Amino acid sequence: MKSKATLKQIATELGVSVSTVSKALSDSPEISETTKIKIKEFAALKNYKPNSIAKNLKNQRTNTIGLIIPNILNPFFAKVFNGIEQVAVARGYNIITGSSNESRAKEEQVMDMLNSGTIDGFIISPSEETQSTKNYAHLKNILNSGTPIVMFDRVMEEIKCDKVVVDDLDSAYDATNYLISIRCKKIALLSSIDNLSVGKLRYKGYLKAMSESKIAVDESIILIENDLEVFEEKLKKLFVDKKIDGIFAIDEDTATIAMKMAIKSGYKIPEDVNIIGFADGIWSRRLTPSLSTVSQHAPEIGAKAAELLIDRLENKEEVEIPEYKTVVIKTELRKRESTIKI
Repeated sequence: MKSKATLKQIATELGVSVSTVSKALSDSPEISETTKIKIKEFAALKNYKPNSIAKNLKNQRTNTIGLIIPNILNPFFAKVFNGIEQVAVARGYNIITGSSNESRAKEEQVMDMLNSGTIDGFIISPSEETQSTKNYAHLKNILNSGTPIVMFDRVMEEIKCDKVVVDDLDSAYDATNYLISIRCKKIALLSSIDNLSVGKLRYKGYLKAMSESKIAVDESIILIENDLEVFEEKLKKLFVDKKIDGIFAIDEDTATIAMKMAIKSGYKIPEDVNIIGFADGIWSRRLTPSLSTVSQHAPEIGAKAAELLIDRLENKEEVEIPEYKTVVIKTELRKRESTIKI
């Protein structure tokens, strides 16, 4: 394989100094236009590529963001990535993406690897294991090393950093109230994400709406189960044993299973049971009937997370105790065929 040309080789062949070659390729005003053109044309002929790593080490910046997501197959995180990428590219930053696959150990491993001079800062939605075990020492170590972090979606109050969230409690409250407004009385709550901060907040929103409407909460139609196979079996039994007229599923998996199970159990949607899910993947519109959902505006979450991180990276002012921001992105209830229109 042909080796790449170096500054020294170009300088030797042209009979100039390495400094002259470097300055010419950087468009320094110290070098004449004639010499610049000559050196640039020769460098292009030799297929010279600048060593960006060495350049970044010299400048103590890589202009690269590390994005750590818990599940690379989840459409929500794909949409968040799109929002991050648009802002990052516009502001001259690259992105390296890693997946924790919901493992705290893998999350720590990937972050440690990238924090060895590869990236300037992290955008992260912590793994389920990190949240459920509250073992977040690795995140504090990253921050203590001087590398900034922006958390999105799943956040932890114990970690002092910039955060981007949606109004999970209020969104769940509004979704439940909508079911109540279309005369649902037996509203089941379904969840497979009770280990996550967002799951707990959405559950609280459901309880708040039921309490304010003076509707007694029936614990027998609240199904919280993190194992989806077990969840499906319990939901099948719930449809047989209980008569429900509304479902609020606080994550994508349970919403999809609920639609399928309701139809298999002989329920007509929305005549017999109204269903609202959380998150707004493309499948929500393609299901039959289409699924009413709480849309989180994922691209906006990503864009705001990237803005917060890059602003912090480019802020030259050093303060002893930094002030961190928590930005709340408003959600939207999108009403489709799985709920009766009023």
